[in-house]
Amino acid sequence: MQRMRACFLVAIVALGLSAPVAIDAQSTRSLILATTTSTQDSGLLDVLIPRFEKERGIEVKVIAVGTGAALRMAARGDADAILVHAPAAERPYVQSGDLVDGRGVMHNDFVIVGPAEDPAGVRGLRIISDVMRAIAARGRFVSRGDDSGTHTEEMALWAAAGIDPRSLERREETGQGMGATLNVADQKGAYTLSDRGTYLSLRKRLGLVILFQGDARLRNVYHVYAVNPGKHPRARRAEANALIDFLVSAPSQRAIAAFKRDEYGEPLFFPDAMPQP
Repeated sequence: MQRMRACFLVAIVALGLSAPVAIDAQSTRSLILATTTSTQDSGLLDVLIPRFEKERGIEVKVIAVGTGAALRMAARGDADAILVHAPAAERPYVQSGDLVDGRGVMHNDFVIVGPAEDPAGVRGLRIISDVMRAIAARGRFVSRGDDSGTHTEEMALWAAAGIDPRSLERREETGQGMGATLNVADQKGAYTLSDRGTYLSLRKRLGLVILFQGDARLRNVYHVYAVNPGKHPRARRAEANALIDFLVSAPSQRAIAAFKRDEYGEPLFFPDAMPQP
């Protein structure tokens, strides 16, 4: 028997083949996550994704883009899961069947930030529509202009205030993510709309301050979805569902609630899937 085994191995070498090697199937599992720049810029994914990869043995490639771009990636089957924050924009993709297994993960809120001297007189106003009108009349505004969830929210705020942003000479678009847009607004002494998490994570290097917050219209909700392999055969639903289950699990929800809370004195995100007593 040993002679036969030796002859078999010689034959393999002669054919230029490798002897069989055991492969850990778990190590080859992976997924593409298309997500918003706010989850990346805030540093939250730097905490959550390594834990997921270690715990579940699934490698994650994160592509940080605006919500609109993430949704289009899902519709093309170019991602396996998405984490986004524009419920009205998400709905058509759910209805079309491109997105399945959606879960609420967390929320924070949008804030209006600007120069401390507040040339538009925003500080003290109580209604977000009045804030937008004041900025339109007396301030400079920097927009992401990237079809992100934040940009979508900004356009809705202009519309609710009865203002066509295309008519504003002192409004400009960066076409970039939240971190870059905050930097541009800071350099130009302008106002911008930001999710609270990204602003707080970058606040130490910005001169911008929060000038308006707390309006119910500014709630910012994040959902995670799997891309439907029924429409996009390449989509890895099992891996995507593993990520969804991880993000809404109690340990991850506690990590979200605690993320940078001690550093900034307030949470950057509030968990939405935390099991209730």
